[in-house]
Amino acid sequence: MYALFEYKGKQYKAEKDALIQVDKIDAEDGAKVDIDSVLLVSDGDKISVGAPYVKGAKISAVVENSIRDKKVLVFKYKSKKDYHRLIGHRQEYTNIRVKDITL
Repeated sequence: MYALFEYKGKQYKAEKDALIQVDKIDAEDGAKVDIDSVLLVSDGDKISVGAPYVKGAKISAVVENSIRDKKVLVFKYKSKKDYHRLIGHRQEYTNIRVKDITL
């Protein structure tokens, strides 16, 4: 059984006991998260597709930990204008573990 869901503007595939990396959630480790914006649920032979969401479908997950990704360097430069700028960015993510998918 798996489900496709939307969370913070991005789409993810969830299976039972899967570890999913989503954008940072302001929740402590071990907190329960319920996601009800489920787009599709597949249970072997039966597939339920929402318009846009499947009614009554819910994904229960638990927050594992929060991490920061590796640094991405952004270099801006304009030729012949003596302009250059170097900035860095580290994206923060939260790992959630899917506990249950209900339909």
